[in-house]
Amino acid sequence: MAEYCCRKSLHSRPNGESLATLVGGEGTTHNRSNQAVRAPTLLWTNHKMGPTARGHLGRAALEAWHWPCGLPTLTQIKTLGRKALVSSLASQALSFAATARSRNARESSSRLELPFHRPIPDGDGNFSAKVLKLAHRRLKQALRFPSLSSGCCIGTCEAFTGTYGVNYGRISDNIPAPEVVVSLLKAVKIKNVKIFDSDHGVLNAFKGSGLELVVGLSNDYVKEVSASEDKAMEWIKENVQAWLPDTHIRGIAVGNEVLGGADQELEAALFGAIKNVYKALSLLQLTDLIQISSPHSQAVFDNSYPPSNCTFRENIFQYMKPILDFFSKIESPFSINIYPFIAYKDDPQHIDLNYALFEPNRGIDDPTTNLHYDNMFDAVIDAAYAALEAAGYDKTVVEVTETGWASSGDEDETGASNQYARTYNYNLRKRLFKRKGTPRRPKIVIKAYIFALFNEDLKPGPGSERHYGLFKPDGSISYDIGLSTWHASSSSCSIKVTTIFLLLLGSLNP
Repeated sequence: MAEYCCRKSLHSRPNGESLATLVGGEGTTHNRSNQAVRAPTLLWTNHKMGPTARGHLGRAALEAWHWPCGLPTLTQIKTLGRKALVSSLASQALSFAATARSRNARESSSRLELPFHRPIPDGDGNFSAKVLKLAHRRLKQALRFPSLSSGCCIGTCEAFTGTYGVNYGRISDNIPAPEVVVSLLKAVKIKNVKIFDSDHGVLNAFKGSGLELVVGLSNDYVKEVSASEDKAMEWIKENVQAWLPDTHIRGIAVGNEVLGGADQELEAALFGAIKNVYKALSLLQLTDLIQISSPHSQAVFDNSYPPSNCTFRENIFQYMKPILDFFSKIESPFSINIYPFIAYKDDPQHIDLNYALFEPNRGIDDPTTNLHYDNMFDAVIDAAYAALEAAGYDKTVVEVTETGWASSGDEDETGASNQYARTYNYNLRKRLFKRKGTPRRPKIVIKAYIFALFNEDLKPGPGSERHYGLFKPDGSISYDIGLSTWHASSSSCSIKVTTIFLLLLGSLNP
């Protein structure tokens, strides 16, 4: 057993206060709020780590005071993936640090042994050093927001906790107040939420909820923000920075399905808006906390069947390329909205309904890769990966920002039914909870935001646009996809959730 000990931290906080005033080595005490606080000593057990990795973990642990639950196992790494692991470790350490700083000297000076039963390798054997170095860097940013709680995601490129989220659209005059929505989301255990604007009523309602929120810079603002760095900074300060850290804003979606639309000026402005938003975040030192994305529709693809043949449309790529270049540098994902319902509706004669619904079917075989697909969702994701590879971005990760199935629609909208909506969303949930990848990228866990939380009665377009909601305005479940059984032990949980929802409505609207 070796012992790591350091007398001070060499890093400084943004206000100039050295972290040495917050942490110290063995035998070192600091007077903080009239309390003498003694920092812990870090102990290593069967570490099997080189000095580089040991140093990175030592600095990270020292600045956070100590890791709350030891080092990860190889199985955890394979399950979580590198970025998720770093964020998980950083979140845990930060949460413990916030608790430890509030304890008295006797409690905070206790020793902590870190069990490490095996090395953490990657292809070149240096995974430990890489992970811990990144965790150390991100912890420095995280310490700027010491009130953030455990479970929040700290670091670039990680706006998502777990694999399942929901889009919270509000083009409606009969959905409940945001405060009620927050209670409902917590009751059904949905942590990741994406909105299409930055409404302050919503941001205020999410304050202190612990829910992870992606806000949207809507298409209406893209041209303005693209033309002015000052406008971008103003928007970020007003709609993001002002709400941190109590509202857990973890991402900004710049525009929505801009490329492939009818407005070429908007298409040309998208990259400038993305750059200016990121620059504002960088100047405010928020890039390690907030992820930038820009959701696309499948209209950006020239051909997605078979998946390996997919490429970006030639007239789109002139706008897409600089975005992909930039996102590859800042490690942002390629965000795609996937709707097997629309594909089936448009061509029911040639698309197997079961293939679109994740139901048992013969599937398809890609003749180029010899990969087999038993559902359209995976096939479209791999089509996106093929397009990215063909364009030279084989390291970019695909994230699904919208997917869903309409429960009703116009007479000519084949497949829009309550039964099919329930089947698709139920099977989608099961597929995401397996935490697995696609045939082309089996080790990259798929993450997706379902569309949508509520039916939105004021949305324009065909009837299906107003019938994607998991919940009705009164809080009752549109169709059972297992939401009521998440972490629940009673089969009557659905009734309980709806009852709680109605009680909240009554308390907020006397």
